[in-house]
Amino acid sequence: MQVTRRTPHIHQLSSGIQEVLLSRDTIRSAHIRPSLPTPRTQLSQAGRCAAQQRDLTINQLDSGRDNRERVVVLGSGWAGYTVARQLDPRKYQAVVVSPRSYFAFTPLLASTSVGTLEFRTALEPVRSRRTKVNFFQGWADAVDFENKTVTIEEAVDDSSQGLARTTYRHAGETSAQRAEEKKEQAKKGRLFNLTYDKLVISVGCYSQTFNTPGVRENAYFLKDVGDARKIRNRMLACFEAAALPTTTDEMRKILLNFAVVGGGPTGIEFSAELHDIISEDLAKLYPELIKFHKVTVYDVAPKILPMFDDNLAKYAMNTFKREGIHIKTSHHVQELRKGFPQGVDAPPQHDVFTLKIKEEGDVGVGMVVWSTGLMQNPFVAQALNGVPHLPDSGMRVLKGGDQEASQVNWVVKKDAKTGSVITDDRLRLKVEAEGEGQNKIEAVLTEVFALGDCAILEGTAYPATAQVASQKADWLAKRLNKGDFDKAGFTWKNLGVMAYIGNWKALLQGGGGGAWNNISGRAAWIVWRGAYLTKSVSLRNKLLIPTYWLINWLFGRDINRF
Repeated sequence: MQVTRRTPHIHQLSSGIQEVLLSRDTIRSAHIRPSLPTPRTQLSQAGRCAAQQRDLTINQLDSGRDNRERVVVLGSGWAGYTVARQLDPRKYQAVVVSPRSYFAFTPLLASTSVGTLEFRTALEPVRSRRTKVNFFQGWADAVDFENKTVTIEEAVDDSSQGLARTTYRHAGETSAQRAEEKKEQAKKGRLFNLTYDKLVISVGCYSQTFNTPGVRENAYFLKDVGDARKIRNRMLACFEAAALPTTTDEMRKILLNFAVVGGGPTGIEFSAELHDIISEDLAKLYPELIKFHKVTVYDVAPKILPMFDDNLAKYAMNTFKREGIHIKTSHHVQELRKGFPQGVDAPPQHDVFTLKIKEEGDVGVGMVVWSTGLMQNPFVAQALNGVPHLPDSGMRVLKGGDQEASQVNWVVKKDAKTGSVITDDRLRLKVEAEGEGQNKIEAVLTEVFALGDCAILEGTAYPATAQVASQKADWLAKRLNKGDFDKAGFTWKNLGVMAYIGNWKALLQGGGGGAWNNISGRAAWIVWRGAYLTKSVSLRNKLLIPTYWLINWLFGRDINRF
């Protein structure tokens, strides 16, 4: 069935881009509402070319709709990528908007950061011959729920692609500065609008730093493949610098002191992988340096791996202790700065860092890997906030009458603690009347869905994990394909948690609870590797992953710096 939508003469971006009068026929033919601050005839030649190219791309997208509904998916993570590739291409035109052109299989990033696997084994392209998914590389900048459009800021030339985000990309700009910047971006074709019939918000979260001084500038994160590359390069650089004949022993102790902040699965798995490459490969190449190296895990909690059973967490701590990895719980990081600790008398031969610990004071380190949880994506606060106008259709009032609902100012409902958007059990975005009070008018947008780390299903406390995000995505794709949203809502099935702890050992805690569901040691390591192999998306990576495991077992890890 042909989907129609209202197209006004005037469109004004919520962020304040100047209104411009456009021809109704032009807008309908292009299926796009340009965000241009001046008439097209006044644009520079470069601006006209960029806008024409943009219109051409949108026209190509529109010409291939074939009366299908367009589902715009914001994000290419566990939730967004899964939804887009599982949508029925006969019913929906899936369009992914993301600043990165791939899906990262995050459980394998720790292995890629030390060379156990190569980086591309943890990546799946959004554009692929095997899927009928359209893609724009850009940031979602604003959403107009009334006119069903998303404003997109291109991200092709983003130098931070592939790296963990810790702050809003336009942080420090005033609203007036950002509005002026948007005008310039629109002139150059770097800001455009895309219409949708259904919208899936799955923008994920940023890395949490708790505003600790120096962390954003000096720490290494492990959230994307670019982070894994930086860690691998820095680790090898520390060993190469320590191997120089001019490097003093005092400097070697600092260069080869590796700190991991965060005792969750990511921090523990990276510590284990780091220990493996040092003991299995680097010890043979730099035998004289091994006595200087040290790996320490810091965590503010009283124990590591809080989501695991106490016995499994103790097993991990005892294993680390035997392997020489130091675990320091109930420790608070206060600062991370470049340079030597106070009182260290050493020549400034190489770049090092100082980690200030409340319980210990200054500690000289060669690298700090930061893995302390998630913070809300600024898009949720910047774009998903006030809702000036809601669509005439695609909204269902849950509390209060329709007449009363038409007279209120709407805002997106958010969790008071995390700032995440709130959905109903069908994963539909909830909105509420602005202001205080317990009995606010509430509604759901039936064509807008939110899932992944940026969203919380109301009344639940599901963990912010890939498992929950992928299960939500599976459920939503099936409901959209079958059109049976009247069935029971989404419920999460706990499949258990796993963590690698080094030396061919792992932890496995089943989802059913009870000690008999817990496995540790070599048996858990076999299950851990098998699970990640089978969960890999493409046949290509299912072949490459065991191939690299075998190659590295036979010949050792590749320690080239590139």
